[in-house]
Amino acid sequence: MNMNTVLGDIKKRKFSPVYLLHGDEPYYIDLITDMLERTVLSDAQKGFDQTILYGKDSSIITIVNAAKRYPMMSDYQLIIVKEAQDLKWKTEEEALLKYVERLTPTTILVLAYKYGKFDKRKKIYKAFEKFGVVVESAKLYENKIGEWIIDQFRAVDRSIHPQAASMMADYLGTDLSKIANEVEKLVLNVPMDQEIQAIHIEQNIGISKDFNVFELQSALAKRNATKAIQIVNYFADNPKSNPLPMVIGNLGTYFTKILKYHYLPDKSPQVAAKQIGVHSFFLKEYEAAARNFNRKKTFEIIHHLSNYDLKTKGMNVGPFTESKDILRELIFKILN
Repeated sequence: MNMNTVLGDIKKRKFSPVYLLHGDEPYYIDLITDMLERTVLSDAQKGFDQTILYGKDSSIITIVNAAKRYPMMSDYQLIIVKEAQDLKWKTEEEALLKYVERLTPTTILVLAYKYGKFDKRKKIYKAFEKFGVVVESAKLYENKIGEWIIDQFRAVDRSIHPQAASMMADYLGTDLSKIANEVEKLVLNVPMDQEIQAIHIEQNIGISKDFNVFELQSALAKRNATKAIQIVNYFADNPKSNPLPMVIGNLGTYFTKILKYHYLPDKSPQVAAKQIGVHSFFLKEYEAAARNFNRKKTFEIIHHLSNYDLKTKGMNVGPFTESKDILRELIFKILN
């Protein structure tokens, strides 16, 4: 079922008697679980009618027996099974299947099955779909993170500049829970009438607005050697904030997009931005990068990045072993 539909129904107190929340991305599983925990019962009712279990410490028989009970102080009892992937599904799932086919209407059973997809071929999965709500929480691709950040601010009637969103995406990676925490921090700390800008990212998250991977990419796109070297020197002085594997990984993604741009048959702004997976705000930079790095040079740079990624893992290091030396050497090869 659609994530927004499920969240909307919970807000309206339209509950399902059973929820199967599964997938590789834990953020949405936690989001729905937490919303049910906040919404179904009052604090006073929770002591009587809420049960939280963990897959490793529970059996499906225990869960089914608990689910068959009736609430004591409210219209529902809520049973949340966290880490449900650790249950003994192979040997015990038949008991749960029988329960799902004859649900207790006053019980809300939530199975939080994290870090993997539930086997959709199983009979019990089809029963979950038929009699309850199934939500698959898929991992978000790296090139979708920036737009996801923009959407999070839009959902609370706030706006963020694409450059600031890109900075967050570059440095926070694909951990949606971590990003959501930083979004909440910015919403609380930046005045309502202001768009979130790069300066706010620096002030609240600690990412320098002038010396970051985003600015390094921009300097390289323009072949601005002076600026690129300044940023690399800053990285060398602040290795914990700018770990070499993260920098090289981001540069690899960046130059792969430049290569994609080279091969686009339609380079009109809207089409090109969508094809390479960037906000249209950044397209001029990619156009400039493509002019400054032809196809052959872009291929060469990606090859260098692959080799230097191996160096960060201790392979083929050569005479220069410190991160700052490896990065300076890499930037020199990109620019020359």
